[in-house]
Parts: sequence; structure tokens; C-alpha cells
Amino acid sequence: MIRASLVPLAVTVVAILASFAYLDATSGQERERKDIPERFKWDLTDLYPGEATWREARERLEARLPQIRQFEGRLGESAAVLEEALETMSGIGRELSRLYAYASQLSDEDTRQSKGQAMTQEMTRLAAAFAAEAAFVEPEILRLDRAKIEAFVRERPGLAPYDHYLDDILRRQPHTGTEAEERLLAQASVLASTPSDIYGILADADFPYPAVTLSDGRTVTLNSSAYNLYRALPNREDRRLVMSSFFGALGAYRRTFGAIMNSSVQRDLFYMKARKYNSSLEAALNEHNIPVGVYQSLIDGVNASLPTFHRYLRLRKRMLGVDELHYYDLYAPLVGSVDIDYPIEQAQREIVEALAPLGREYTSVLERAFRERWIDVYPTPGKRSGAYSNSTYDVHPYILLNYNNKYADMSTLAHELGHTMHSFLSNRTQPYPKADYPIFLAEVASTFNEALLIDHVLEKITDRDARLSLLGNYLENIKGTVFRQTQFAEFELRVHEMAERGEAITGDALSDLYATITKRYYGHDAGVTVVDDYVAHEWAFIPHFYRAFYVYQYATSFTASAALAERALAGDPETIRKYLELISAGGSDYPIALLRRAGVDMTTREPLDLTMKQMNRVMDEMEKLLEKP
Repeated sequence: MIRASLVPLAVTVVAILASFAYLDATSGQERERKDIPERFKWDLTDLYPGEATWREARERLEARLPQIRQFEGRLGESAAVLEEALETMSGIGRELSRLYAYASQLSDEDTRQSKGQAMTQEMTRLAAAFAAEAAFVEPEILRLDRAKIEAFVRERPGLAPYDHYLDDILRRQPHTGTEAEERLLAQASVLASTPSDIYGILADADFPYPAVTLSDGRTVTLNSSAYNLYRALPNREDRRLVMSSFFGALGAYRRTFGAIMNSSVQRDLFYMKARKYNSSLEAALNEHNIPVGVYQSLIDGVNASLPTFHRYLRLRKRMLGVDELHYYDLYAPLVGSVDIDYPIEQAQREIVEALAPLGREYTSVLERAFRERWIDVYPTPGKRSGAYSNSTYDVHPYILLNYNNKYADMSTLAHELGHTMHSFLSNRTQPYPKADYPIFLAEVASTFNEALLIDHVLEKITDRDARLSLLGNYLENIKGTVFRQTQFAEFELRVHEMAERGEAITGDALSDLYATITKRYYGHDAGVTVVDDYVAHEWAFIPHFYRAFYVYQYATSFTASAALAERALAGDPETIRKYLELISAGGSDYPIALLRRAGVDMTTREPLDLTMKQMNRVMDEMEKLLEKP
């Protein structure tokens, strides 16, 4: 997943310091960080040579914040004044992004250490101060009429990088408050990250994760990373023990997790009401001009496609050879005899070969990322779980991994490199105010890379069981990205609707709701999959719920990239050209418009329908392979 840089000219810390981490790659056997070779650790000195330099830069930036106020009441004086004001704010935001990246990535190396946490908190406070100083900007721009702003942009070429930003302010006029209201919201926004911060510390550092003894005699502690690894063990009793123990431990703390979740949802309601939206969903989607109908259409479409999903689950049941498919069977390897290792060096070669259709200029940047230490590869104690790509405008992107030498880890690396290339090309092509892009677009690049990778690997593998394993992995991606993320999206929609109706958000209420939705998706009542009672607590394991209405974009992006990848793999040069233009466009237009230009209309069901057709074709091939000896 991508971890976004500072959104230029944003006025809430929620937007400024949004942390988008794709938590799926996981850790198993961990070595201490000092024992990891340097070439497998990212080099943060490209951001700042060290903490002392970082602190000097932070202090200089803080001293610059009062400069913003010199423009208060003057934005309509002339095009030159407006340009100078926006350039001043943009420069501050640019440096703030870099400072925050260094602090947060240092913290992610070992979440047990307080230094990085403290530095990140400093940046959150500084961002809030920046937002408060700039609170007058949008209300003041709104007092100017559109004709005057458009005339300023025509008159002053230096305002061209801000034309989309200015248009977006005018679009959001009904939801922008007075200067005093905007300043108050900016000051309150320092509290906005608190639920996510508390959850992160609890989940990554302080939670008393259970220990279990596996069938081979090993005793392992099931932290979130280990859980992701051991839930896929080939021994069925081990899987049941791992999942029941892990979710049982979460359930024991469901009241605490519920309180944290409630605080996050109440924050969303606060901003919904303050911004005069009709719902939390509308408030979240309007940030990037996404119609509410896109979200609801996804949920409706995926629910209508559950028969296809249930076909996959029955195929999984057949391949595992079990009388009854349980939720704890969903991560077991479909072909137990296949266990192909992909050491990091081999994974890098495979990915470069797979993405060769995108051109030598594209793959040469990938090779730089491997060579110049843009990537933190292996799991270590206390390291932030999962994976993400983090970008700042003036420095190359960085990638955090927890690599375990499996195909899923190689696929995760390809995924994060998609984000990295999206950021790299947008930063190189677009001016800073237009370089950052919304997450609705971000997941297109990542899942596009995954599609090209699996196609490349399948071309080289003829062994029946290996092909079944990789085709199964493709289905797993659809399960995890389209069906599972839409299940999450429906859950958080219902939670917010509960809060908007004034209903209590407690751990028990959340578990009851989660169980109901999960049983429907996995066909519990129809005998497709048994969803055991402890699965009700899985919601407490999902960090994405602290970023409101975020996860649906995994599903929409996957379907968009599936449509694009199918055409690209067919050798259509026009699709490749349009795709590269898309990932070079940054945030120069609204995401729906940029995708439509690339050839995908996300306001229709076509991308989802194409994905379902592809899913059924893969299952057809797998069923034919299963008939062979």
C-alpha cells in the first residue's frame, strides 16, 4: 500500500499525515536489525544525514510558519500575491512532508523505541500548527468569484500548477467554513490521528499476543506478523489453533479495541457535521470527488457476485480435500507439495523481467531502487508489520517490507514497486502541487504490477501442481483484494451508519456485526464455509478501519488494473502508453477522470464484471488441470 506524502496545501492533519500501509506481507523468523546486512536496509540519509540535521530543518521550518499570515486578507489583491502565497505554503508543505517521512520511517524500524514516536508526534503538532496558520486561505479564496480566480490563472503562469487545487476549493465551497471555523478545525485536527496512534502502539508493541505450541513441537508467539505466516501452515490442526488463539486473544480485548474504534468513528462524525455533509461516507469520498454511487455500486456488485466467490471456495474445499471448509482453511496452500522459495535477489530479477513490457526506462528505476537501498527488506523485532511505499517529492520513494522468501512476498514487492513507480513518475512529471495522487488511483499501479508478475511466472511454469498453486494465488488475490476488502468496506459503512443513528459502538456490537457480514460473504448458512464464532473478532486486527472509507479503493483499483493489464498483456501499445500517462499524471485531475482517460470507467460495473469473467476463466483452467493425473 502507499503511504502518502503531505498533501499540498491541505488544512487538516488527517489529510496531511494520512498513513496508508498495506499490511499483508508478514514476518516469521526475525533477526535483530543489527544482524541484517546494510544492503537490505533502507538508507534514510537521503532524507536527512541524521537526527541532528533533521532537528535543525524542523526548527527552521517552524520559524517559517508565521510567514503565511502576511497574506491574510490579501489573496484577492492580485494574481502575483496569490501566487506568492500559494508558493510559500507549498514550500512549507514540501519540507514538512520530508520531515514527517524521516520521523515516521525511523519510528517504523522499531516501534518499541520512543524516540521515533516522539519525533513523529512533533511533526503531527507542527502540521497542526501549519494548518492553523493557513486556515484563512480557503475561506478567503471562496470569497473571490470563480471568474476572478480563472482570470488570475490566465494572467500569471506561475499559478498554473495550482489551477486544479483552486478548482477543487471552489467545488467544495458548501463544505468550507468561515476562517474562524477553519482555524478551529485545524487546531482540533491534532487529535484526529489519536485513535490510529493508540491502535498502532497497542497492536505493534504492547498487546499480549498468545503463544501456541505447534504440531512439530515449536512454541511461537502469535504477533500480527507471525499470525499471518502461521495461519497458512499445511497442518490443519495448527491452522485452527493459530486462528482460534489469535482471534480469541483479540476478543478478550474487544472492549478496548471497541473503544478505540468508537473514538475513530466519532471523529469521522465530528468532521461530517462540521463540514455539513449528509453522511460520513459522503464526507470521505468528496475529498477526491468520488460519487457515493461508486461505493454503493461496489458493495452491490460484489454481493451479486458472491456465487462466483462461492465457486472459488468450493474449489478450495475440493483441492484441500476436506469434508467441511472452515475459515481457518482460507490461507492454507492449495497445493501442499509446492513450496517454491523466491529469495530477494531472485524476486528482483523476476519482477524486472515481468515489467519489461513497460519499457527500459521503467525497469531501470526498479534496478536503482534495489541498488540504492530504497527498500527495507526483512522483518526484525519491533519493526512495523506489513509493507508500504512512502514518497516525498524531493527524494526517491522508500519501501518497507517484511520479506519471507515466498511468492506472496515477491508479489508484495511488485505491489509496492507499483506505488513507488507511480510516485517516482508523478514527482518527475508534475509540479509539486499536482504530484500527489489519491489512494483511489494508487492501488491501480500496485495491482497492475501484480498482474504482470503472475502472468510472467506462469509463462515459465509447466508443472501441473506449480501452475495450480500460482493460479490459486491469483484467485487468492481476488479473494483478498476484491471480496475481502469489499466485505471490510461494507462493515465500516454499517458501523458509521450505526453511529449516525446514535447507536452505541462497542466491542460486542462490532463483533456481532462483523460475524453477520462475514457469514454472508463466505456462505456460512449455505454450507460453503464454516465461520467459527471466534472469527467475529477479526475486525480488531484490521488497521485500515482507522482511515475512514479507505479499503474499498483496493477493490475498485484491482478491477481497474485488471482491465488495463488484460489489454497490456494482449500487446496493446496504446494501453501501455495510456497507463504510463496515468501513473505520471499525479493528482492533476480527479481520479475518475484520469482513469476514464486511461480507458476505464469506474462509474460502471464493467471493471468488476471483467474481473469476475477472468476469475471464472482461471477456475475453468484449474478444474481442467485437476482432472489430469
